[in-house]
Amino acid sequence: MSIGFIGVGRMGLPMCANLVAAGYPVVAGDARAEAEGAALESGAAWAGTVRGVAASADILITMLPGPAAVTDVMTGAGGVLAALPPAATWIDMTSNSPDAARPLTAAARARGIGVLDAPAGGGVPAARAGMLQLFVGGDSALLERCRPVLEVIADPQRITHAGGNGSGYLTKLLVNLLWFGQAVATGEALLLARASGIDLDVLRQALAGSAASSAFIVKDLGALLDGDYLASFELDRVCEELATVAALARDLDLPSGLTQLVERTYQRALRRYGPAGGELLAVALLEEEAGIRLRHGPA
Repeated sequence: MSIGFIGVGRMGLPMCANLVAAGYPVVAGDARAEAEGAALESGAAWAGTVRGVAASADILITMLPGPAAVTDVMTGAGGVLAALPPAATWIDMTSNSPDAARPLTAAARARGIGVLDAPAGGGVPAARAGMLQLFVGGDSALLERCRPVLEVIADPQRITHAGGNGSGYLTKLLVNLLWFGQAVATGEALLLARASGIDLDVLRQALAGSAASSAFIVKDLGALLDGDYLASFELDRVCEELATVAALARDLDLPSGLTQLVERTYQRALRRYGPAGGELLAVALLEEEAGIRLRHGPA
């Protein structure tokens, strides 16, 4: 089974390398010509154009920065979608927008191409270890046919079939919404604790063992207390994802006050810091406004 892989950046390159190591013939491509060397080092073949990546692929995987990049690659100049062989499968692992992807999915299916949206969670370390989490939208039978490939790059126990096409995208967006919201809420709580003289390591231990515990507190709070704002994901992409969820809630006339508050907080951080890497820069903004740094131990 031949695999085409478009997008060999921080996440895509280790995913590509794991597929090669598992014995799959992989042809890689990227809009950035400078990515060729690293792709070849991983053992993948290199195509000079993204269209060339798709031309002989049984499965095409895209792992791109966001919705605009996916649309451009699939339907822009030298569009990949028209180059895919009939009966091929396209798996988009980008954190994409359901609305942006809908016409691409329809166009692919009209040509007989199977489509799965399978945005990945877990970050670069999980990508390197082949232990990503995948939220999959699309036909369940197609997912089962592709499962051996997906299990090379993801934890088999964390491949979740969310429903039809688009549901994988939305599930990932909702996961991220709640994580960003937990980051902001935890940041505010820790600022209050620090200003009141509570040792943050003591508080962290108490929170982790309480009803207030979350994956953010258990796994990610330590990075914040180390002064690490998690630079592997850019602030403008965070804002793009939050805007997508907030717009969907408004379109459906659903209560979304907290969602909009989280979005506005991250938008303020974007205005302050620009499109810098840092999923936790909204907390950095709160620290700056409070004149307090959240770091290990007592104040």
